[in-house]
Amino acid sequence: MSDSKKTSTWRPATQLVRGGTMRSGFGETSEAIFMTSGFCYDSAEAAEARFKNEQPGFVYSRFGNPTVEMFERRMALLEGAEAARATASGMAAVNAALMCQLKAGDEVVSARAVFGSCRYIVEELLPRFGIRTHLIDGTDLSAWEQAINARTRAVFLETPSNPTLEVIDLPAVAELAHKVGARVVVDNVFATPMLQKPLQLGADIVVYSATKHIDGQGRCLGGVVLGSQDFVTNELTPYLRHTGPALSPFNAWVMLKGLETLELRVSRQVENASRLADALAGHPGLAAPTNVPALLYPGRADHPQHALAMHQMSAGGNMLALRPKGGKAGAFRMLNALELVDISNNLGDSKSLITHPATTTHQRLSPEERARLGIGEDLLRLSVGLEDWRDLLDDLRQALEKAA
Repeated sequence: MSDSKKTSTWRPATQLVRGGTMRSGFGETSEAIFMTSGFCYDSAEAAEARFKNEQPGFVYSRFGNPTVEMFERRMALLEGAEAARATASGMAAVNAALMCQLKAGDEVVSARAVFGSCRYIVEELLPRFGIRTHLIDGTDLSAWEQAINARTRAVFLETPSNPTLEVIDLPAVAELAHKVGARVVVDNVFATPMLQKPLQLGADIVVYSATKHIDGQGRCLGGVVLGSQDFVTNELTPYLRHTGPALSPFNAWVMLKGLETLELRVSRQVENASRLADALAGHPGLAAPTNVPALLYPGRADHPQHALAMHQMSAGGNMLALRPKGGKAGAFRMLNALELVDISNNLGDSKSLITHPATTTHQRLSPEERARLGIGEDLLRLSVGLEDWRDLLDDLRQALEKAA
């Protein structure tokens, strides 16, 4: 088993390869996959002690599993969190992070610009249990100040947001939330744990869809929730134990392998995205700029919140938003003309992927709400992968020309 005192001093690249590793008696170099649903005990007394948490060990893979625990330990080291628990998907992580701490009569304040399924949880699911929710413009600090009150138990946000790449002032929101004893829950998927550390910026809980950059190769689903030991032990773990969104040991092993190359992949993706953003900005195939550029990338100076993004993030990320000419028809023409970039609603993959949010990830929102969020019929979300950026640029340029 890794020495926790030693691993806590390792730099991220080392933690990503070795953090949290537990070796069996066989001394394997690659983490073992413990594909088992249950565990055995030396005696009836040992089983009783383990169920009472008086003896360390595993009892059932819905509660905990050695491979899954290695993934949780490594993620906690990377994020700088006291503890972590893995889930079967990113949405299971978001749901658990909120539901485990809320009850009827509580209130939640959420940024309006979040992933479509997150909006469903905040806007439709929580109110069914007597939890009042407020949706606000997350970039407006006065809106947070007005919405947060003595009954607020949690605030929820993404930064940068999906898909319009809005950036929220995390320290300022955290200060407002903490004044009333509310926790700050941050979906950090777009920034990745390599580019932004929400816990260092005042957040209390961080959630990831590990399906995205952490796996990063389009293989399997997974999620993770990170926070204080007290929160994870006393609120999150009982909820997960009894509701059952457990991560498969095999998927946890895949995530461990993904973490080994996360720094390398994200670095290359950021480099590619930055080059593409600079090369495509001002392209004649893009729509005329309105109140925001027709191409949005937090790493560019023309992003409306570039200064804030670079204060909170170490780089601009691998996500771009762009608007080709011709409205929805133009956007579809561009999508259908692409020869290298794949049309897909996933992101964070080693392959570059593009989607039309208004008809996919955010299609359940009303046209009026999409317009309020800046998710126009012409908006495309591009997740930049590991291909040679020049090949990607050639493909995007030819598709833009055909879309005009």
